[in-house]
Amino acid sequence: MKNNDWKDRLNIVYSTNPDFAYQTESEDEQETIEKEKQNLRVSIEKKNRGGKTATVVKGFTGPEADLKDLAKLLKTRCGVGGAAKDGEIIIQGDLREKVVELLKKEGYVRTK
Repeated sequence: MKNNDWKDRLNIVYSTNPDFAYQTESEDEQETIEKEKQNLRVSIEKKNRGGKTATVVKGFTGPEADLKDLAKLLKTRCGVGGAAKDGEIIIQGDLREKVVELLKKEGYVRTK
């Protein structure tokens, strides 16, 4: 069956070449760097959170799925809620020391 998805052909008007292949933009997922080489920064933020304190982990390099897996692990071990989006992990509450300790136990040695 021919792939005739119109979304792949956006901005192409017409081609007379019978061998023409539509070029689609594809984002290459970043590969996850080894845990020992990840340079993670753990900080506390209150801005834009209605006065609530949140622990933020920045600097993760890798696909969104691996980021979400790490966030799920941290949220479960801390027993709190949070989110993983835009390359950051947000953990509810002031849990900086506990998060750093958990990351080091998991093998993320370059954590501050």
